[in-house]
Amino acid sequence: MLLVVAVVFMVVPFVWQLLTVFKTTAEVTRVPPTILPADFSLHSFETFFSTVPFWSMFAVSAGSLVLRVAGQIVVAALAGYAFARIPFPGSRVLFGLFIVMLMVPSQLFLIGQFQLIRDLQLLDTLPALAIPGLFSAFGTFLMRQAFLTMPGDYEEAARLDGANTFQVFWYVMLPMARPMLAALAVLTGLYSWNDLLWPLIVSPSGENRPLPVGLAGLQGQFGTDYPTLMAGALVCSIPLVIVFLVLQRQFFAGIASSGLKG
Repeated sequence: MLLVVAVVFMVVPFVWQLLTVFKTTAEVTRVPPTILPADFSLHSFETFFSTVPFWSMFAVSAGSLVLRVAGQIVVAALAGYAFARIPFPGSRVLFGLFIVMLMVPSQLFLIGQFQLIRDLQLLDTLPALAIPGLFSAFGTFLMRQAFLTMPGDYEEAARLDGANTFQVFWYVMLPMARPMLAALAVLTGLYSWNDLLWPLIVSPSGENRPLPVGLAGLQGQFGTDYPTLMAGALVCSIPLVIVFLVLQRQFFAGIASSGLKG
C-alpha cells in the first residue's frame, strides 16, 4: 500500500506537467481546473525554443557536465582508494574532516569560491562553472566505501606479480569499481545539470549560462507562462533520462555496494 502511495506521489506531478504542456495559459489558471487540454497544441514548445537560446545553453550545460563528471571520477577515485587501501599517518583524522564537510551547507563556500574564480579571471567562462564541482567529499566517501568492499586477494596477487601501487589501482581495483563510478557519474551529472545558483554568480554578463538559468528566466515577476515553462522543463529533462536509462543497472549496483562495509 505504501509503495502504491509513493508511486502516485511521484507519477502524478509528471503527468500533470505533461498535460500542462499541451494546454493554454488560460486553461492552466482556470477554476475549477481542467485535467485534459481542450485542444492539444505544441505552441508551448514553439514559444520555449523562440524565447530561450536552447542550443547554446545546452552546449554550456553539456560542457560543464562533462568537465564536472570527469573531474569527480578522477579525484574521488584517487582519494577514495588512498583512504581505503593506503594507510598513512592522519588518514582517519583527514577522512573525518571530509565527513564534517558533508554536514556544512554548500552555500557557505560560495563567497570563497567566487573570489577564487574572480582572481583567476575566469568569470563568464565554462571552467568557472565546472571548477567547484571537480571535487566533493561525498564522491570521495562513495569511492572509499566501494574500495573497502573489495576483496584484497586480487590486490595481493597483483603485488606478487610485481605491480606497483598505481598499477594495482588502475588495472585491478578501478575496473572492479565501475558500478560505483557509474553511480557517481549519474549523481554528479544530475547536480551539474540542475545547478542554478552558481551559474548566476559566475556569469554576471549572461554569457555561458546553462539551461536552468534559461528556465528560471521564464518565470515572470507578475505572471508565468506555465505551459512554456513545463515544456522547457520536459525538454531539459530528456538528456538526463536517457543517461540514467543507459547507466541504471550500474547505478543501482553502485549504490547498493556503498553500504556494505563502513
